Amino acid sequence: MLRRFLVIMLCFIFFVGCDAGEDAMDDALQLRQNLFGCSHCSFDCTITADYSDRIYSFSLQCSFDGQGNMEFSVIEPNSISGITGKMDAKGGKLTFDDQVLMFPMLADGYISPVSAPWLLMQTLRGGYIHSAVQTENGGYFVYHDTFCEESLQVDVWTDDSGNPNAAEILWKGRRILTVTVTNFSCV
Repeated sequence: MLRRFLVIMLCFIFFVGCDAGEDAMDDALQLRQNLFGCSHCSFDCTITADYSDRIYSFSLQCSFDGQGNMEFSVIEPNSISGITGKMDAKGGKLTFDDQVLMFPMLADGYISPVSAPWLLMQTLRGGYIHSAVQTENGGYFVYHDTFCEESLQVDVWTDDSGNPNAAEILWKGRRILTVTVTNFSCV
């Protein structure tokens, strides 16, 4: 009798656990579908870049179109506020006092911090969904991708509406960029 009860209980736990994992994966796929289905996404983000010997933090307003292009404007710190830029798969352009500066996606062997929102969106749209878990406040998804022929991992947290609200970008085996997302809108 006890043995039957344990078998039934284990089966119940197994099937409930599988269903929860499928629900979380469905949420990750729904986010991807929403990003492909919209013509325009906008969001604000705060990026922290940790390069071991230096830590940088700044805030951007970002706009992402359906073709994978991003425009951004620096909000903080005030010393560089107002700088705008554009980014696509080929690289980026900064505009400051009507001067356009080209910049690579890699600088001194590191991912450029201003590339973080673009990398986040590209990975959400096309990275391999490695795992998906539902949390009390939304979802937690791990994506695997490549960048400059190196492995890239992006850990993403979503809110209860399924919108991204935080991410960590790991490259060459270590976390180098943290992104906090607010005011996410996809139309």
